[in-house]
Amino acid sequence: MDNNNEDIAPIPCCHECGKGLHSHKHRSETEQKTLLNRLRRIEGQIRGIEKMVENEAYCPDILTQVAAVNCALNSFNKELLAEHIRTCVAEDIRIGNDETIDELVRLTQKLMR
Repeated sequence: MDNNNEDIAPIPCCHECGKGLHSHKHRSETEQKTLLNRLRRIEGQIRGIEKMVENEAYCPDILTQVAAVNCALNSFNKELLAEHIRTCVAEDIRIGNDETIDELVRLTQKLMR
C-alpha cells in the first residue's frame, strides 16, 4: 500500500451512532474478539520475522514469512470488508444514504492498489 493521504471522509449517518457522521462502528463481542485474535496472530508473526532478521535468517525464509503475513492481512481485510458491507453499507442503502456506495467504491479502489 502506498501512503497516499487520500483519507476516506466520513459520510452522513442517521442511525446507530447518532453523531451525524460515520466515525466509529459498534461491533458485537464475537466480531471484535475474532478481529482482535487475527490481529494478535499477525502481530506474533511480525515479531517472529523481527527475530529472524536479528538472528540473520536466510532471506528466502524471511520472505516466506512476510508473504504469510501479507496473506493474513489480506484475510483480515476481506473479513472486515465483508462485515462492513453486510452491516454499514446495507443499512445506509436501506435508509436511502446512497453516498455510502461512493465510499465503498473509493475504499475498494484503495484496497486494490
